[in-house]
Amino acid sequence: MKQWGLDIKAFLFLLPFLILYILFTIFPMIKGLQMSLYDWTLIKKMDFVGLGNYVTMLHDAGFWRGLWNSTLFVILSTPTMLVFALLLAVIANQKTRLRKLFRSVFFLPSVLSVSVVSYVGLFIVQPYTGFLNNLLKLLGILSADQEIFWLTEAPLAWIAITGITLWWTVGLNMILYLSAMQEIPDDIYEAGRLDGATDYQMFFRITLPLLGPITKTILMLQIIASYKVFLQIYIITRGGPGTDTRPIIQYIYEEGIKNNHMGYAATMSYALFAILLVVSLIQMKLNSNKGAA
Repeated sequence: MKQWGLDIKAFLFLLPFLILYILFTIFPMIKGLQMSLYDWTLIKKMDFVGLGNYVTMLHDAGFWRGLWNSTLFVILSTPTMLVFALLLAVIANQKTRLRKLFRSVFFLPSVLSVSVVSYVGLFIVQPYTGFLNNLLKLLGILSADQEIFWLTEAPLAWIAITGITLWWTVGLNMILYLSAMQEIPDDIYEAGRLDGATDYQMFFRITLPLLGPITKTILMLQIIASYKVFLQIYIITRGGPGTDTRPIIQYIYEEGIKNNHMGYAATMSYALFAILLVVSLIQMKLNSNKGAA
């Protein structure tokens, strides 16, 4: 009876969160699944179409183009994010007087809103008056009459979007790496020094392997976050030039809100959810196999 009393008290403490979770997470998921089976608009539910929206999606070039653009962003952003986050964490972990300054400066962009970051990014990459082009001219890489139009060609636009996103979000991942580095016992490094290991050898044979678990976590989080990219691209390029940088989330938004096809937008949302679920399961399976090995 005492255990039952403790369980009831614990349940009562969890009940407010459980109610909010069901109301704002579980119910919208079920409602979205229902919407995907109807020709649903912003005003009312229309005709039942069953799997018709899913069939339409499979033949929709816009869906596949948006999915590829999101995948391309994952390919561009994830490896660079891991490398730069680790590099900044190594710098911030150095025992110098500037350690606190490094940590503050590296993390500071992460507290900004996506709209602020996007408009700062626009100022940086715009031609003629932008910071980046003027810096390249100052360094002699561009002549005085040359301009790079970063947002008018797809390859350059992707570089600009990836760079701006990296500057904005790398600080959080740097903190994760930094926390993991500080959990490594100093005894391991002292043993390495006694064995004559150099800093280079200790980093690649001690630090990097011990950072494996947090690297896997950051990798999974970054892949999911990159697939959900939307607002910074929408502000910076509007998905242009043309639709060359339009991610799948923007296409879902345009179909659902602008074109009033809420049922079809819900269908594509569930397709993206399924893709992310499969990617996460594959990554978890690979990680568990490596752990067993």
